[in-house]
Amino acid sequence: MGYNTALDLSESLDLEMALSIHLQSNHYPPVPLSMVEPCIEAIDAYYDEDYNKLIEMPEGVFYRGDKFAPAHAIVSQHHLDAWLPESD
Repeated sequence: MGYNTALDLSESLDLEMALSIHLQSNHYPPVPLSMVEPCIEAIDAYYDEDYNKLIEMPEGVFYRGDKFAPAHAIVSQHHLDAWLPESD
């Protein structure tokens, strides 16, 4: 599992299902499914080139003690490169 699996998921399943599988199978320990929506928001922020957009974390999840995390941190920590627009 890893980037190639994430890329396959991104090309073959709808976004929510692909991220659910990715977060549960490509991470140890598995990332809670409550992070699917923040991951989608982070991917959307990347498409808008708003890398520092603050995204609210789900109940009980914190980023450096805060209830909000920047999109770039969510993308990096959850290995979401397979869902990002390609660089020119």
